[in-house]
Amino acid sequence: MRLAVNIDHIATLRQARKGHEPEPLAAAVLAELAGAQGITVHLRGDRRHIQDRDVELLQKTISTRLNVEMAATGEMASIAARIKPFQVTLVPERPQELTTEGGLDVIAHATEIDAFITQMHNSAVQVSIFLDPELDQVQKATSVGADAIEINTGRYAEASGAQAMRELERIREAARAGAAAGIEVLAGHGLNYVNVIPIAAIQEIVELNIGHSIVSRASLVGMDRAVRDMVALLSR
Repeated sequence: MRLAVNIDHIATLRQARKGHEPEPLAAAVLAELAGAQGITVHLRGDRRHIQDRDVELLQKTISTRLNVEMAATGEMASIAARIKPFQVTLVPERPQELTTEGGLDVIAHATEIDAFITQMHNSAVQVSIFLDPELDQVQKATSVGADAIEINTGRYAEASGAQAMRELERIREAARAGAAAGIEVLAGHGLNYVNVIPIAAIQEIVELNIGHSIVSRASLVGMDRAVRDMVALLSR
């Protein structure tokens, strides 16, 4: 299973002082050297953490896959078409949210998503859609031409006991549906060094996007150790 490290919160720390450090690019290189097979960033409309120059530098420098999360807007389509990351992941975006609060409703926004995906494919950029583990959403993502889906594990991560088991089963079902439809299945949101283990056991999921937990551990033990610890868990 691949690990893609989300480095948004390295940029959050930098933007707290509107300065130049820590440098997200340096964190990405360290994550790659420690075994990460992809780097993820979220280029938000409000630019609260990752900036355009970060995406440009990452695309020019890293040796693994660059995945840029973004809203399906004209501005973001233009940026992606110019920078050409390996993949963009379409996510919902609300101005006051602390982090992404749920999956993108592909059914409600099918027309604009379909048009966005066409633009990306014309620019040789793959598209994933971050969605909740609902079978109708998976089916719609397939019909609009997504190359991959990223299943939102947020509810699972927040739950405990029997509720967590129910959420885990929903994720399993959505992963099976995506794999059966012939698209790549990714997952992420709220995963840490404990709750990631049952998710990593789902065979249909080929990649996990993890950020906050890794960056949090990195603040204490360093990026190299934090990434290596997660890679070891996913290799069990």
